[in-house]
Amino acid sequence: MHVPDGFINAPTSAVTGVVAAGAIAVSLRGARRELDERTAPLAGLVAAFIFAVQMLNFPVAAGTSGHLLGGALAAILVGPYTGVLCVSVVLLMQGILFADGGLTALGVNITDMAIVTTVVAYAVFRGLVKVLPRKRRSITVASFVAALLSVPAAAVAFTLLYAVGGTTDVAIGKVATAMIGVHVLIGIGEAAITALTVGAVIAVRPDLVYGARGLEQKLKLRVNGALVDVPTPESAPAAPVAARTSRRALWITGLVTSLVLAGFVSFYASANPDGLEKVAADKGIDKKVEEHAAADSPLADYGVKDVANARLSGGLAGVLGVGVTIVAGSAVFWAVRRRRTPDATPTNTASTSA
Repeated sequence: MHVPDGFINAPTSAVTGVVAAGAIAVSLRGARRELDERTAPLAGLVAAFIFAVQMLNFPVAAGTSGHLLGGALAAILVGPYTGVLCVSVVLLMQGILFADGGLTALGVNITDMAIVTTVVAYAVFRGLVKVLPRKRRSITVASFVAALLSVPAAAVAFTLLYAVGGTTDVAIGKVATAMIGVHVLIGIGEAAITALTVGAVIAVRPDLVYGARGLEQKLKLRVNGALVDVPTPESAPAAPVAARTSRRALWITGLVTSLVLAGFVSFYASANPDGLEKVAADKGIDKKVEEHAAADSPLADYGVKDVANARLSGGLAGVLGVGVTIVAGSAVFWAVRRRRTPDATPTNTASTSA
């Protein structure tokens, strides 16, 4: 759903740029409360993983493909504010280095793919978690539904932006029907990837999943006939060596998985146009599309310039993309973590009940 330059006019793109900048500013402040010494490194990894999986287009209908948007996955794993930042970092790297998503349309893409998907997904997720049993399995189920709904929500957002600032004269009803229809199908793939990933992390380190925090049953003591919560120790003991090792192993596993997906599996991704590209071609939205400002980038179109072998070229581009994204993301989250104030205390991170 990367919107290129020329789909949306300049005034609307400028307004979405302001919206995106404001949302990022708010998210930078909010992320201080979400990130701690354990989750800050995970946030950089989440950004890199989203970059890698977005290279894996999967077929959804005749001549159409889809790929992960990642807002739901990021919000559930590292928090909604940090999630907005994760997807924004990915979109920035894709636009500058890989000519994927227009630079003048960066505000549109961040608003649509980072803000809308994250906000909608996390709102749905929290609502479901409140009514489902307090089990780890409920987190996975809620992740599936939240991710499923976030994709057509992004399609609706794009349709509204196009209705306001579209550069071609196309009946908005036709655009809405086509966009929502195909992105409901793409949402199923998004939901499956999100649920599988969240389920895998929660199986080994539930305390690192932001969306699973606060679901544990607190111990009770009977005092003078009344049940009260067991007081939390003033200073929690340091994490045991086993937990630290497990976190390191999880990070290494995630990085290796991202590199393999981007560097090898991406070669087998569907070559069909994604949902937006297909709708744009069918409905004539792309009549005024502009050449990307970074079209001459050495990594444009996810290939390394002057490397003739397509498999090697795409693989190297994917590996470089993962590397740049994890470095950029980790730098952002490390800086945010450093600026935490004493009152920015994260929510209790005890694991959920089995």
